[in-house]
Amino acid sequence: MNEKTQNMQNVQNTVQFDICKSADDEMKKALTAVYAALKEKGYNPVNQIVGYILSEDPTYITSYQGARSIITKMDRYELMRTLVQNFLKA
Repeated sequence: MNEKTQNMQNVQNTVQFDICKSADDEMKKALTAVYAALKEKGYNPVNQIVGYILSEDPTYITSYQGARSIITKMDRYELMRTLVQNFLKA
């Protein structure tokens, strides 16, 4: 097999990586952890997360199980964009 044929074969076997999908998966995992921590502590997770998103006040999120640390590491704009995009399936 010559070099040109081998290079063409390598291109055909290239694995595509979707960074948006990976980032969305990580965001979902983080938000699910925050949701679970809020629920375990007896809060209404949806109301607390919305309060945090709108105000950027981290005290809406419990520090239990590192939830506050998890959510404050997330970009709020990206979080809102992802939530709206998934809601609209756009």
